[in-house]
Amino acid sequence: MKELLLLKSDRKAVSICSWTDLNQYQLMDARKAHKASSSSSPSSSSSPSSSSKRWEYQVFLSFRGEDTRKGFTGHLHAALSNAGIRTFLDDNELKRAEFIKTQLEQAIDGSMISIIVFSKSYADSSWCLDELVKIMECRDKLGQQVIPLFYNVDASDVRKQTGSFAQAFEKHEAGICEGKHEKEKVQRWRNALTQAANLCGEDLKNAAGNEVEFIKKILRVVNNLVNRNYQLDIEHLVGITSRLNDVVRMIDIENSGSKDVVRMIGILGMGGIGKTTLAKTIYNKFERIFEGRRSFLENVREVSANQRSNGLVGLQEQLLNDILKGEGIKVGSVAKGIDMIRERLCCKRALVIIDDADDLQQLKAIAGARDWFGPGSRIVITTRNKHLLEQVGVDSTYMAQAMNEKEALELFSRHAFKRGDPDQEYLDLSNFVIRYCRGLPLALEVVGSFLIKRSTAEWENHLEKLKISPDGDIQKTLKISFDGLPDDRMRKIFLDISCFFIGYDKDYVTQILDGCGFHATIGIRVLIERCLVTVSEQNRLMMHDLLRDMGREIVHKNAHGHPEKFSRLWKREDVTDVLNDESGTDEIEGVAIDLDFDVDSDLDSTRFSAQAFTKMKKLRLLHLSGVELTGEYKDFPKKLMWLSWHFFPLESLPDDFPMQPKLVALDLHHSKLKIVWKDCKLHQNLKILDLSGSYQLTKSPDFSKLPNLEELILQYCESLSEVHSSIGDLGRLSLVNLQYCKNLQDLPLNFYKSKSIETLILNGCSRFRELGDGLGDMVSLTILEADKTFIRQIPSSIVKLKKLRILSLSGENFEIPSFTPFVTCCWLGLTEDAIPKDLCSLISLEHLRLQSNYFCSLPSLAGLSKLKVLYLNACRELLAIPDLPTNLHVLKAICCPKLETIPDFSKMWNMRELYLSDSFKLTEVPGLDKSLNSMTRIHMEGCTNLTADFRNNILQRWTSCGFGGIYLNGNYDIPEWFKFVNDVDNIVFFEVPQRIMGRDLKGLTICFVYSSGRRRWSHWHYQEFEDSQDGPIGIIVRNLTKQTALHTKIAFASLKSSSEPEDDSGESEEPEDDSGEPEEPEDDYLWQGQLSNDVLRLQGGERVCILVRPDDVDLVRVKKTGVHLKWDKVMKENMDNPDPHLYDWETNGDFSGGVDDSISRNRENKGRKSKRRRIGSFDYV
Repeated sequence: MKELLLLKSDRKAVSICSWTDLNQYQLMDARKAHKASSSSSPSSSSSPSSSSKRWEYQVFLSFRGEDTRKGFTGHLHAALSNAGIRTFLDDNELKRAEFIKTQLEQAIDGSMISIIVFSKSYADSSWCLDELVKIMECRDKLGQQVIPLFYNVDASDVRKQTGSFAQAFEKHEAGICEGKHEKEKVQRWRNALTQAANLCGEDLKNAAGNEVEFIKKILRVVNNLVNRNYQLDIEHLVGITSRLNDVVRMIDIENSGSKDVVRMIGILGMGGIGKTTLAKTIYNKFERIFEGRRSFLENVREVSANQRSNGLVGLQEQLLNDILKGEGIKVGSVAKGIDMIRERLCCKRALVIIDDADDLQQLKAIAGARDWFGPGSRIVITTRNKHLLEQVGVDSTYMAQAMNEKEALELFSRHAFKRGDPDQEYLDLSNFVIRYCRGLPLALEVVGSFLIKRSTAEWENHLEKLKISPDGDIQKTLKISFDGLPDDRMRKIFLDISCFFIGYDKDYVTQILDGCGFHATIGIRVLIERCLVTVSEQNRLMMHDLLRDMGREIVHKNAHGHPEKFSRLWKREDVTDVLNDESGTDEIEGVAIDLDFDVDSDLDSTRFSAQAFTKMKKLRLLHLSGVELTGEYKDFPKKLMWLSWHFFPLESLPDDFPMQPKLVALDLHHSKLKIVWKDCKLHQNLKILDLSGSYQLTKSPDFSKLPNLEELILQYCESLSEVHSSIGDLGRLSLVNLQYCKNLQDLPLNFYKSKSIETLILNGCSRFRELGDGLGDMVSLTILEADKTFIRQIPSSIVKLKKLRILSLSGENFEIPSFTPFVTCCWLGLTEDAIPKDLCSLISLEHLRLQSNYFCSLPSLAGLSKLKVLYLNACRELLAIPDLPTNLHVLKAICCPKLETIPDFSKMWNMRELYLSDSFKLTEVPGLDKSLNSMTRIHMEGCTNLTADFRNNILQRWTSCGFGGIYLNGNYDIPEWFKFVNDVDNIVFFEVPQRIMGRDLKGLTICFVYSSGRRRWSHWHYQEFEDSQDGPIGIIVRNLTKQTALHTKIAFASLKSSSEPEDDSGESEEPEDDSGEPEEPEDDYLWQGQLSNDVLRLQGGERVCILVRPDDVDLVRVKKTGVHLKWDKVMKENMDNPDPHLYDWETNGDFSGGVDDSISRNRENKGRKSKRRRIGSFDYV
């Protein structure tokens, strides 16, 4: 098989082919075309090529009718027509009376390929010779393909006009004398014959006279030429290569093992994400492999619903005509079409692309089964509906990806500026568009096309409009998915999520919306399948910004812009207006307002009358934060399903607060409650009660009126000393979180009779003395955490807990009778006495907690291949950490004062978090610099013996590639390379420069030096570091130009005295130095980390304030603060697409949703971590 370089008449190399059947034609054609082009006039050299012209016919047949019409040419024409190739034949296309020169020339002009059948008497016909001259002219001027066939004649006779051709020209030259022909015309005939014969053609003699094989070979050549020139039009392909390669691997066409199987591939994604463009690219790529048997069924959803286009019948007819190369195939009905597809395509190897399918009936009519198509066929389906792909059982699914920032800017620029990058004066405005569109190609194209050739003032005006009201064309496409939802309940679920629940735990939201009668379990699943909602690794509901805006715009339009008639209120100004004016109506179903982080608000701006809610008879969802309601509650709405009131200001629920018979979730985070209610009313449907952080609460409520309670969260209720005995009667209770209830000493005995409780969290209950003997009767218990309690002995019945998968116990003298029941545990926390010798036999172990032990060494842990998290905190005698499995994600070895040796980290590429604080003898971590790219958090403060080279190297390398924080103790100043520095305080002001040397702002590096009051601070450190993502220092980024703010908390590790034991009262003892020397003066500490501009959204010229704000200024003092701007690709790649929901945004006070922290990351680990529902409570690393 030869390889050759094809040349077009524009003298450019266009492709390299290895098609055996085309070699001889294209090589000769290429050389001739190049030669002709070199000598042609400027007008001819600029003629359109065959690949760009739209042809009326694909083949023109030139032949001598007397010789071959009823034989060879007739058979060739039939074969071409049966293959679906549009072929011109004189008696088929022109009636004899119309057979005139002009029409003949038009047919030749409009044909992609001319096939000349040279037979013995071809040259006898002046008509044939005129055709030939015209054909050769079109070849030179239009780049048409010419295929000469020698049918029972020698090519040399045609070339030299000898033999029968010599006899013919004797007659023609005699005609010159008789005045029938011009001499110049006869010479043109001769030249045309010579040129045509010089082209490499096919001779019947080479097929041993077998006309059938001769025609098959010609058909292959024509098919390849036709298919090489048929491509779907695709404009502005950007970033397609990597996406195409991913799908090509799924199509798996080259694998010898899959060449004879039929594969179905799905391309899934939200509207406007680029599914159709990717499908068209696939169609064009595989033109040769399927020998022209391809069909692209575009916009199936719309076409199937359009009766004018014959709906599904029309699609079936297109499929049959495309694959069978027929014209005018009719099927009559869907049922008949199914039969015809199944019967006629079952032996045809084909590529079928079904674009934008949304219903199973469409696929049943077009590609109901793999055996409808021949071996090696590939069916590609693009859709917004994941469940549809599951129904048909695709072999693989490609999830279409949004564009990254670079790709988005290029695509936008091609539409807005007709080139790959923006004009310099439009750069900042273009970057705003990129952030607004969030990588959605449709949005980039629509906005770019609208802004082309407009002034910067017009751009600014339009972009301001987009902030308020989304683009209609974008919304129209996105809304197709919303309108296509099966029923109004699912549409209501979508609107509730878009307005209130972005960032909340999926299971938590499901329970609330199930209580609304929306059947949210299946409803949210459908939203996920339709690409309207996604679920993060932490089980949180997420949504593309433009989909969120679409949902909110639907609410806005349905009320014609009148807030008092909105079905859902989330914008602060709308909520405050409606509440202040008491203008609410019964149209309102949900209200959310956050005021607790508004530092500019005065007390009066957070107070409203309870009467403002009186007219909201249909109110289902209510979230208040930092709000005080005055007056009577007797007319308060009685149909609430969700009441979330953070910082509830009263000591008990008001006596006149009406019973809420439908209430599903009651969340009173950080309330001032002393008792929940004086007279408990029946709450038949209440499933979730969250009183976290209610520091004054001393007793739990009576649960007898809460028969269906499933989740009880009382974490950080530090004054709580009694849990009501009625808790043992709750037959549906599955989660009990009592974390850091420091005054709680025990639980009612009947608590241990529960058959439903799956998760029990007692971490930090420092006075809690014992678990009841009935623990083993809690047959559903899956998670038991009791770290840092006063428990000294575990009841022997614990071995009966067959379902236990997570066990964490820290204390002294634990005795576990047998380790056998815990072989399948994936999370294990133990003290020294309970550590088994055959630890590596626990092959399912994923989390291992061995903190607060006194062993000197441990056996190798490298055999625990599934281990992801290892805790060795406060192991005060530990000298060395053994070899670790390379899959480890988190290592915590805080306050191990004798630790000297750490294993080599050069191959710990999966390591995300490393905590080694207060390991005083540690000098370095070998190979750590090789693993920095995967790190998100490093804590090494208090490691006073680290070598200077190691310390400075890690700090510099972390700065350049890390997303997160690192802080080391010592006398540090803000590094010199920080541009904006305040040497005396905790606040920095700066103005964002315009682009620097064409580079974009990628983010901010923030650094500060702080000191702390050691005794109280250290206890807080150890506690928070161990058990939550929260921390005592917040970072606030205020955009003073846009009047927006971002809040985030940062988590800290312990200081030197963090490991002090607690006495029986739960209070920390004063630490003592091992040497007996007086305690050293406090060190200053340095923290450094990055924030991505994908979240901050800072633009050139904007004024910004960075504030580092401790929760308790008496405990923490920030001494110095610095900010460094990171440009272009300096920051780590994983900063390019951070999760914006890890931050708490305030944009003119609008409610932005949040993260449900009372429910754990998933049902299996439910309640393990202390999480607050506000987005801003999460550490941003």
